[in-house]
Amino acid sequence: MAQSRLKIFTWHIHGSYLFYLSQGNYDVYIPTKPEKTEGYYGRGETFPFGPNVIEVPAEEVKNHEFDVIVYQTNQNYLYDQYEILSAEQQALPKVYIEHDPPRQHPTDTKHAVNDKDVTLVHVTHFNKLMWDCGETPATVIEHGVINPNAPYTGEKPRGIVVINNLPTRGRLLGLDIFMKVREHVPLDLVGMGTGDLGLGEVLHPQLPEFVSKYRFFFNPIRYTSLGLAVCEALMQGIPVVGLATTELSAVIDNEHSGFIHTDVNYLIDKMNLLIEDADLARRIGAGGRELAQTRFSIERFTRDWEQLFNKVTAQNTSPIYIA
Repeated sequence: MAQSRLKIFTWHIHGSYLFYLSQGNYDVYIPTKPEKTEGYYGRGETFPFGPNVIEVPAEEVKNHEFDVIVYQTNQNYLYDQYEILSAEQQALPKVYIEHDPPRQHPTDTKHAVNDKDVTLVHVTHFNKLMWDCGETPATVIEHGVINPNAPYTGEKPRGIVVINNLPTRGRLLGLDIFMKVREHVPLDLVGMGTGDLGLGEVLHPQLPEFVSKYRFFFNPIRYTSLGLAVCEALMQGIPVVGLATTELSAVIDNEHSGFIHTDVNYLIDKMNLLIEDADLARRIGAGGRELAQTRFSIERFTRDWEQLFNKVTAQNTSPIYIA
């Protein structure tokens, strides 16, 4: 008898992450509210979700059966679950996806979850290293992205930056670095809320074709998890230039798969070098693509998630530890 597909309940927090998570062999249920507040957007129209992403009106969630509850924000864990989940659902196997590094203090911040019965999944090893997770068993599932059908061409001698709402997000996302670099290097910015600094939003399905023409991808963000946009650029074979901070320092090899440094002037020199030397850009982009095809493949990503979901459901009655 074939094993039935697991039913995973979560909130719609990061659309691109939910899209990649939904590529696995399980069904994903997401709550909706008419006012579409955070986590309750539903499927939306931006991502080509498959039929295994299923909307449930928030008031009807308690009437459904699930196998695993996946939290993605403190709001989900501390408040939302008590509003929309039944007591029985709250007792189901629990997974918390931590998308970000700690914001208050980089090493001494205690995570909101301190529970042996919750499995805390970090998206980078840097995040796991920095958070104080208390007694919560923690593991890492690195990003996985789909191989885009838009190969790198790089004919446009400019760099591309992909960040939402950069003008209002300041130093954390590298607004000042972007402004400095664009004085010396031709750069374009795309994303929601780019204002006068950028070209506006390019929807996720159209983004690979749009960025493929740029000579390189620049990530000015100081302190973040490894952005999915970086993984997607690597998968396309676009040379990546960024700051040697957080997880990116453990991903890019200088001169091989991109350029990273904490010296912005060094990065400016390398960006101009890529603009001058298209052959070098193609070679470095190919190195990044080779890395991404192994480290950030969607097959590895969904396999890791399927194994985790199977493990937490099988060990529902005992604490879970994943090394």
